Amino acid sequence: MTRYVALLGSINVGGNRLKMAELREALEREDFEAVETVVASGNVLFSHDQRPSDGLAEKIAHVVRDRFGIDTFAAVRSRDELAAAIADNPFAGENEDKFVHTLFLTEPLDQQTFDDFAKAYEGPERLAAGTREVFVDFREGVADSKLGQAMRKLKLRSTARNVRSLRRMLEKMDS
Repeated sequence: MTRYVALLGSINVGGNRLKMAELREALEREDFEAVETVVASGNVLFSHDQRPSDGLAEKIAHVVRDRFGIDTFAAVRSRDELAAAIADNPFAGENEDKFVHTLFLTEPLDQQTFDDFAKAYEGPERLAAGTREVFVDFREGVADSKLGQAMRKLKLRSTARNVRSLRRMLEKMDS
C-alpha cells in the first residue's frame, strides 16, 4: 500500500461545509485505508493500492460529489511528491511558513503560459513554477492578495496550502 495525501479544493469555505469524520467514513467505504484528516479544510491522508494519482483524485472527487453534493477536486500526491513540493519551494525558509504557499494543480503547468502570466502580474507576491505546483511567497499576508483572482485567467484548478500545513502533513505521513 502506498501512502498519499489528497488536498481537496473548496472544502469548508464558501458554504461547502463537510465534517471530516463523515469524509473519512465515506472514503473508507470506497477502499481507502488508514484514512486520516489533517485540519478541517480537506487534507486527507490515506493508503491505497498504488495507482496513478489522477485516478485517485477522480475517485475522491466522485465520492465527495456523490455522497455530499459538493463539486470539488482533489490534488493527490504520494508521500515523496509531497516532500518534493516542500523541498522545491524556493521561498521556504525565506519568510514565515504561514506566508509561503504551494498551489497544487490538478494538471501539469504549461511553463510558457506561467511565464507570460508572471511577467504581466503586478502584485507584491513572488512566484515560481513547479511541474504541478505554483510556489508563492505572499510576503506580508494572504488576505489582501489579488493573486487568486488574477490566476483565474490561467484556468487552472488549484488548491493552496502553506508550508507549515504541508510540513505537518508530511510529519503525520512519516509517523
